[in-house]
Amino acid sequence: MSKGKIYVVGIGPGNYENMTLRAIKALEESDCIAGYTVYCDLVRDKFPDKEYIQTPMMGEEKRVELALEAASNGKIVSIICSGDPGVYGMAGLALSKVEALPDMEVEVIPGVSAAFSGAALLGAPLIHDFSVISLSDRLTPMELIEKRLRLAAQGDMAIVLYNPQSKSRSGYLAKAYEVLAEYIEPERVCGIAWNIGRQGQRYKIFRFSNLKDIDADMFSTVFIGNSRSREILGRMVTSRGYDSEK
Repeated sequence: MSKGKIYVVGIGPGNYENMTLRAIKALEESDCIAGYTVYCDLVRDKFPDKEYIQTPMMGEEKRVELALEAASNGKIVSIICSGDPGVYGMAGLALSKVEALPDMEVEVIPGVSAAFSGAALLGAPLIHDFSVISLSDRLTPMELIEKRLRLAAQGDMAIVLYNPQSKSRSGYLAKAYEVLAEYIEPERVCGIAWNIGRQGQRYKIFRFSNLKDIDADMFSTVFIGNSRSREILGRMVTSRGYDSEK
């Protein structure tokens, strides 16, 4: 039997044009592609001849176990994640699960995170130090999320919010606003990007005072500028500190 292998692949925003060449090569080489149902649907038309292992949201552990089972039987398997597999992705879980299979080869393939693809759409909001924080409390206590929000705001970092809210987690963005409003002035420049790299892609620049009312969902990424961020011709730009920017 041939030796199997696991790739953990970041597919970026989801469209083929924003996938890296390494990601495409790994998927082409693979016998199976394992992923959340939505992510499998994003790549299926480009890789129609592959076997697909699909599990729903919150089925991550089962997904990795099925992928490892296929790889143990000699198949090359790509576990796909949106964005980058090391940023709220599957790389950590896959590597922890493979601990019991020391002979299994695992290769992590980086991808374009929503922080970067969304920043490019908005302009240049992350030119200086920034923090990425998920508002999902499925795996992280809300008390810890609030602490991280406060510390990022106190450090005057631009802040990227992943998983801002969903149908089952409504009001989370308004809660984040309440925490951040202790440190951020109402006129601070902010932005949001929806469906990055997919059908329905759009973005909006707004002021921090409107954050609590923004229509955000799990397919959106929110950007809160630092004290030197500003709007330039409809784009969000953070100063890095060059003389010409002062």
